[in-house]
Amino acid sequence: MAVTPPICDCDWPAPEFSLQTTDGKTYALADLRSKVGTQIVFVCNRCPYVLEAIDRIVRDAKDLQALGVGVAAICSGDAVAYPADGFPQMKKLAEAEGFAFPYLHDEDQSVARAYGAACTPDFFGFNTDLGLQYWGWLNARRAQAGPVDLRRDLFEAMSELARTGCGPADRIASIGCSIEWKAVLGLFAPEQFKAETLVEAGPVAVIGGLGPLSSTDQTPSSEFGMRSR
Repeated sequence: MAVTPPICDCDWPAPEFSLQTTDGKTYALADLRSKVGTQIVFVCNRCPYVLEAIDRIVRDAKDLQALGVGVAAICSGDAVAYPADGFPQMKKLAEAEGFAFPYLHDEDQSVARAYGAACTPDFFGFNTDLGLQYWGWLNARRAQAGPVDLRRDLFEAMSELARTGCGPADRIASIGCSIEWKAVLGLFAPEQFKAETLVEAGPVAVIGGLGPLSSTDQTPSSEFGMRSR
């Protein structure tokens, strides 16, 4: 599906947060901050886009950490409506996939709303001052397997950010499943990001900040568990 990228408001400050992680610790944004850059990705345990990309998410996180970039993942799914997005399942996913970065639980969804997260996965890259420099996708593979030699867009963008302090001028918006909001279906974006962004969102096509565009069934037909090894 074609995507109209939202405006990436460079140097927009990363909102503060304090969240519990799957290892039992609590992390604030300051704990994740790095001198060369910080990457935060919003994911969920059952999203097919996340599950297909999880190996590459883990790989790129490891390679970026080797460059000194701080990395964290946040799950903001509605665990009441979708238990597969709950904290116990987060622990299982982190262990099964060998997460070497904090996996944080945004139980009340306030962090996803503050960041304007549009879908899962959704990647945010910040400079040393925690100013936004990248908001975009991992690479061109979506919910189905694709060529293994695709350009590593996120990795290249964050590597450039680590070297220069600035993200790339060109980028492509994330594509994935919409976050299931507890109160209202739709996207909650900061005022800076209220752009008409068409997101391929499972069974629901969503325009950023405006709610569902169209849907034949607004309830996912099945739960997506962890990928089998």
